[in-house]
Amino acid sequence: MKNQEAFPIVALKYCLIANDGGCWGDDPKNDEFDRIVLRSTEQEQNGRLAIVDPELRNIHPSEFVKCKLRKNDILITKSSGSPQHIGKSSLITTEVENMNCAYSNFMQRIRVDEANTSPIYISILLNSEYVKRQFQQLTNSTVGLGNLNAEVISNIAIPKPPRECQTKIANYLDKETQRIDALIDAKQKLLTLLSEKRRAMISHAVTKGLNPKAKLKDSGIPWLGEIPVHWGVERSKWILPEHDERSEDGTEELLSVSHITGVTSRADKDVNMFMAESLEGYKKVRANELVINTLWAWMGAMGVSPIDGIASPAYNVYSISQELIPEYLNQLVRMPVFVQEVTRYSKGVWSSRLRLYPEGLYEVYLPIPPIAEQEQIIAFLKKEQERMATLEVVTQKSIDLIQERRSALITAAVTGEIEEAWA
Repeated sequence: MKNQEAFPIVALKYCLIANDGGCWGDDPKNDEFDRIVLRSTEQEQNGRLAIVDPELRNIHPSEFVKCKLRKNDILITKSSGSPQHIGKSSLITTEVENMNCAYSNFMQRIRVDEANTSPIYISILLNSEYVKRQFQQLTNSTVGLGNLNAEVISNIAIPKPPRECQTKIANYLDKETQRIDALIDAKQKLLTLLSEKRRAMISHAVTKGLNPKAKLKDSGIPWLGEIPVHWGVERSKWILPEHDERSEDGTEELLSVSHITGVTSRADKDVNMFMAESLEGYKKVRANELVINTLWAWMGAMGVSPIDGIASPAYNVYSISQELIPEYLNQLVRMPVFVQEVTRYSKGVWSSRLRLYPEGLYEVYLPIPPIAEQEQIIAFLKKEQERMATLEVVTQKSIDLIQERRSALITAAVTGEIEEAWA
């Protein structure tokens, strides 16, 4: 690496007094040796720790004394199946030290020589693109895992200004990034509000219609509530006949059913899950048919297919009667309140093992607006969703741009390019 920076470049090891791997211990035993063990899942990309649901492990005192975290230690994720997690770094605060935490064997703990090195400065460096690029280049892969080791971490090249400059840079970046993070947070809140507004808009349109002056009546269905007086209500059993037609050779388009995207072509998704050697015997799906992922219906994994294809034999496929326009039904079944209703009729001992079979779905009643009104609802929702999607894209792009500028600011500051930060 060429030394084009204002500060001298040194190996990280010359700033350290410790560079140690972690421990995992045994299953918790509900005694005084049960300890919180931090993992990469507790690390956020901005260098902070979010200890919400930590892992508890039983660690013998002789082992715990080696991997107990203290203030100003820095944790680095050294092994993970997700490349974006490799090299994630977090500075240990007083609050975390007081929790008597250890750290897992997939992480490395470094401890800097505070006489001539600022732990905060090193933590900032490790979360900068300057160092992240080095981690990416030096990561080894074995059995699907990305790996760093103590030697690689020790030899990371870093700019090292005098101790007083390190403190000035850390203070400068703390002030500047707080301002930037507040702007990012405001934009992310806007995205959340847009998402909530979309859900409320869809729910109101498909259950109350578009006419705010329409007279309402009690539907008699708790989840549905009041509906326009001229709408009907019908049990799904008479609207959604199940059919089970199987593929003879499995050559049709394979479909995926997700709570996020509904029904889409599997080819459009970036998935690495196990694939069957043959798709022969998979269920045929025609465009405009309802497909429900039996295992994940409780999360909302259902929707109307826009294309012909095939789906897993574990899914259920339903034709749609002429009383409902497929696009209208698709909006209806993807509402959270509808998902809650079908979950009531799902079977299973645990919530994460619930299954929605046809007999469960058939207990649910559906609103039946006039066809012309369904068409109006679909046209309205399409227009509004496109408008909101455009706003979301613009907002997300602005967030990405701000984050890029934040990253560039940090790199420039730690390499001495911003004299204001250290002079």
